[in-house]
Amino acid sequence: MVEPTLLGGKVRALRRRENMTQGQLAERLGISPSYLNLIENNRRPLTAPMLIKLAQLFQLDLSTFSASDDARTISDLREVFGDPLFDQHGLTTNDLKEFATSTPAIAKAVLSLYQVYRSARESAEAMAERMSGGEGLPAGMDPSRLPSEEVSDLVQRHMNYFPELEDAADEVRARARIDGEDVYRSLVRWLASEHGVEVRLLRVGDERKAMRRYEPEQKLLSLSELLPPRSRRFQLAHQVGLIAANDVIDRLLRDEEGLSTPESRALARVAMANYFAAALLMPYGPMYEAARAERYDIELLAHRFGTSFEQVCHRLTSMRRPSAEGVPFHFLRIDIAGNISKRFSGSGIRFARFNGACPRWAVHAAFLTPGMIRVQLSRMPDGTRYFCVARTVRNDRGGYHAPHAVQSVGIGCEARFARELVYADGIDVENDEAVVPVGVTCRLCEHHDCEQRVFPPLQHPLKVDENVRGVSFFGPVPRR
Repeated sequence: MVEPTLLGGKVRALRRRENMTQGQLAERLGISPSYLNLIENNRRPLTAPMLIKLAQLFQLDLSTFSASDDARTISDLREVFGDPLFDQHGLTTNDLKEFATSTPAIAKAVLSLYQVYRSARESAEAMAERMSGGEGLPAGMDPSRLPSEEVSDLVQRHMNYFPELEDAADEVRARARIDGEDVYRSLVRWLASEHGVEVRLLRVGDERKAMRRYEPEQKLLSLSELLPPRSRRFQLAHQVGLIAANDVIDRLLRDEEGLSTPESRALARVAMANYFAAALLMPYGPMYEAARAERYDIELLAHRFGTSFEQVCHRLTSMRRPSAEGVPFHFLRIDIAGNISKRFSGSGIRFARFNGACPRWAVHAAFLTPGMIRVQLSRMPDGTRYFCVARTVRNDRGGYHAPHAVQSVGIGCEARFARELVYADGIDVENDEAVVPVGVTCRLCEHHDCEQRVFPPLQHPLKVDENVRGVSFFGPVPRR
């Protein structure tokens, strides 16, 4: 829902972008300049008819005025100003909200400036590490503008829903006459007849490292025998996307200004081809109906569509079609060291961009019980409750001597949707005692009694009493 009191800064930014005075814009809107001034200073609400007029005047989608973009900016600002560098300034959350909503362009400029600062600091640390005999990031690498970060931002901007790729996948599925019982052979036959592409299976001795390799000149697609059947199908569908939906992918990425390097654009193409593959193997209509009928039972859906646990989780986050929208999920994937390799927030939950994630999240606890589903009812510092499901996933590509990487995948939604999930059976989502208090990062979290806290909270300076120890060194000193 749009929050009228937070739109003044957006109106002012749009007016200035078009080089219009308050008088000129007021005349176009049919209101007085003084009333417009009150709107821009959030002292009067922006009515629905006026909102529509603004969208028509500036040729904008109404989603431009959504509060979600402000919320993400505020969340990022809180994390930035959670840096100990700013401890002495005593900024509050209300200060940051006012800053983000009244001057959104400047707020985003501050975020960019902080990214540059972090880049310079981490580059210096990496250089010092290399000079002392360690290894750091390659020279010139900006950790705040990694291709993976830019692609994550792209997916978030589109809320992980790309209708053009959905349509392209449906078209290929119809033209290829895919047999649901043998998707792999159907795609192999279609690639050969439609594009003259031969698909072959490689033995380990032929090519140990590459799981998939396509040679355009020879029109030869090679897949490793190390891939389990579900991964083999997905890699085949991925390559079909790069071949059959190449023009669609190019159009989608052509105007994406957030992709600043060739590496980012290449990674974005991979992400779009993965989206296409998921849409081809788990078509929107059947997947949506199955998810609702089976109450989002991830393992059951994986068996039905011949895909993996992680692939189903990804697909569930893309169920955003306006006429058939599924539960709005967030998605997170981490390794055993806590590094976040994939993230997407469709539920409204905020993920850390510059710091580590909260260790209380179920996605971390899943490593304690490999292969088992973990469920969690949690509450963020702002009071919002989330219901989350997590499980470890294992890379089983290889033989006895091959390393088997283990990661943890988490998916979740606001607690008000929990009853739609089979995993909530037997759980009282209204029970306050069942809720686990969690945060975004330690610096932004207000849960003082957390035994896993590793940094003091931003709003409370560190106080140390050498004679008293609480549940955490960084928690408040217990009173008598």
